[in-house]
Amino acid sequence: MTHETILTNARIVLPGEVIRGSVRVAGGRIVDVTEGATRAGEDMGGDHLLPGLVELHTDQVESHFQPRPKRYWDPIPAVVAHDAQMAASGVTTVLDALRIGSGPGENRVASRAPILVDALLHAAESGILRAEHYVHLRCEVATPDVVEVFDELGGHDRVRMVSLMDHTPGQRQYADVEAFRTYMVGKHGMSAAQFAEHVDQLHALAAEFSDINRHRLAERAAARGIRMAAHDDATQEHVDESAALGVHISEFPTTIAAARAARRAGQLVVMGAPNIVRGGSHSGNVAAADLLADGVLDILSSDYVPASPLQAVFRLVDEGAIALPQAAALVSANPARAAGLDDRGVIAPGRRGDLVRVHAYEGAPGMTASVPIVRGVWREGQRVA
Repeated sequence: MTHETILTNARIVLPGEVIRGSVRVAGGRIVDVTEGATRAGEDMGGDHLLPGLVELHTDQVESHFQPRPKRYWDPIPAVVAHDAQMAASGVTTVLDALRIGSGPGENRVASRAPILVDALLHAAESGILRAEHYVHLRCEVATPDVVEVFDELGGHDRVRMVSLMDHTPGQRQYADVEAFRTYMVGKHGMSAAQFAEHVDQLHALAAEFSDINRHRLAERAAARGIRMAAHDDATQEHVDESAALGVHISEFPTTIAAARAARRAGQLVVMGAPNIVRGGSHSGNVAAADLLADGVLDILSSDYVPASPLQAVFRLVDEGAIALPQAAALVSANPARAAGLDDRGVIAPGRRGDLVRVHAYEGAPGMTASVPIVRGVWREGQRVA
């Protein structure tokens, strides 16, 4: 017998409008979206029903695997805990961003990426995860081993995205070296002398490896049909370079000029949802809200706060910056399109029954925006949270 799920008396967020009605899912697919309540099904009590979120860039699986510096958790339990956190945040599809490429002074989590990839693949194929998981390889181009590690991991079917990153201070994310100093001193407790030596090492590695590795990785990703993203582009020249490599996604451009250039090049622009929630970049770069107002923001990702996409959606709506259907697209339809997952991301007949029930709680102390409370999550019509 085909499993059927009916969710009724919901404010359903469709691509162009919000209606009060019901959604019926059978065989994992949405078969009906109708206005008005029905007698059958689970009563949503007037809560919002959004498409399940599609997450392109979250680093949190690494945090579960390494909860303290040089202290590692068992990989399968780490993946399961991470998955539960993502599902509880309304995410039904997640591209887990794993850094590859080890440089000086690193905490070595990047060197253990193969362990995490194996754990993710095992957990996904064993059916023990709530969300559907893919792999996003964050390739630090200014490291000597990044291409070798990509050759080891890039052939897995679940590797769906590659980002070409260069965190060398003095450009891109850390154009302001003082921002990099604040980060490194705060996170690693470096002295002034240690910081200066560290920066010198990073510059030497970048001079030797950045350009050649960027091209080698792009060639490999293109040959395997893996989606490619630029990371922290800051200038027209950066965007020209990434476009020439076949990049179609611009992650976290650091200036409005770079975001505009990316859009002209046909790239989808991704920014961190924490940037919206906090009201700006923690690195002093361009604010995501400014890109939205300029019409050059397509996607929000959770980055380092899993609950931030939904919070950003409702904050933008409450502040009148954007309507709910367009805000929801930033975390569902648009990232699904960027990842080539055209079977999900919107509530419509024929699409996957990936849905999230959200209650907008008002009156939280010290907050002017409503707080989205996830009350239910369905993946292909099956309740997972």
